[in-house]
This record gives sequence, C-alpha cells and structure tokens, in this order.
Amino acid sequence: MALIGILIIIVGFALKFNTIAVVIVSGIATGLIADMSISEILTTLGETFVQKREMSLFLLTLPVIGLCERYGLKEKAIMLIEKVKGLSTGKLISGYLFIRQVAAAMGVKLGGHPQFVRPLINPMAQGAAIAKCGELKEEDEDLIKANSAAADNYGNFFGQNVFLANSGVLLIAGTLETLGYGNIDTLQIAKASIPVALIAFILGVIQNYLLDKKLAKKYKK
Repeated sequence: MALIGILIIIVGFALKFNTIAVVIVSGIATGLIADMSISEILTTLGETFVQKREMSLFLLTLPVIGLCERYGLKEKAIMLIEKVKGLSTGKLISGYLFIRQVAAAMGVKLGGHPQFVRPLINPMAQGAAIAKCGELKEEDEDLIKANSAAADNYGNFFGQNVFLANSGVLLIAGTLETLGYGNIDTLQIAKASIPVALIAFILGVIQNYLLDKKLAKKYKK
C-alpha cells in the first residue's frame, strides 16, 4: 500500500490523464496512506512547490511552445529552411549535435529538448526534409523527431564530461577516491573523455548521413 502513489502515476500516465492532476492525486493518496491529515498533505505539497518553484519556469515553456506551434512555427521553419540551399535534414541535425557537444564541453547549458529540440531543431529538420522530399509520412516524421532528440542526447551526454567541473566528472573522481585510488585529477578524466566525445560525434554524423540517404531513396522524385 505504501507504493500506491507510484501505481497511480503509472496508471495515470499510461491512460494519458492530466499530468498535474495525476501527481496531485498520487501525493494525496500517499499522504493518506501515511496517516497524514488533509491539512498536513496540502501544507507539504505547498511547501514543496515553493521550494521547487524554479520548475515553474520550465513548465512555462510548454504552453509557449504549444502556442508557437498552433500559430505556424513549423510552417515558418519550413519557409526558412527552403531558402537555405544544400541544407539537408541530416546536415542540420549534425550541426546541432556539434553545437550541443561543444556547449556541453564548455559547461554551457542550452536547455535541451524543451527549449531547442521541440520548438526549433525538429521543425527545421522536418522542414529540410519537406523541402527536398515533399509531404512526409508519419513514420518518417517520427524518425526525424527521434534523430533530433538523439543528437541532443549524444551531444549533452558525451560532451559534458569534457568539462572538468561537470558533476559527472566530479562523481567519477569522488567514486575513484572512495575506492582507494588516491587523489584523482578531474582534468585527466576530462582529457580521457575527449576521444569518447569525438567518436560519439562521428557516429552521430554517420547516423544522420544514413537518415538523409534513407529519405532520399524513399522519396526519390
């Protein structure tokens, strides 16, 4: 019974109910199971919301993106991309992968999927494909979405460890020191991460090149 809150979240998300409503119901149910009064539950929820109010800045991006898409964000992206000669979907995504990886390696946070991939990179990538191939099938739209998201993941995950003050690098150093390997230089960890980041970038570019080839073959005019 103690895990009833997790069950509510799983079922609610699976049935695509309102996210905020599911989380609140889960919190209330968990509180009742823990013998908390309604007043205590609401107080805990309110205090947690205030302490984590920076999350509201993230949540605000979602309706803004929705409004932009409702009023022609994708169409404007297509119009913009059509004016750029020789730019393909794969090249655009590879360009973003490079920017994301370099930014992560320098410790610069770009925001990732909500702020870049969904409102900017994916619409432009689809625009590049539409400009060359015409109307896309839904499965190919999903494929472009997946490649756009993957570029963000590759760039962030493999680029961030090149920055010696990154939390991942500090975690590695701390773990090695705990295991008795002595004083660990985070600069050495960052240097060791550079070849891995380069390999990840090359493989990402190859993946995007194959995406271009697949689309060109499928929509050959």
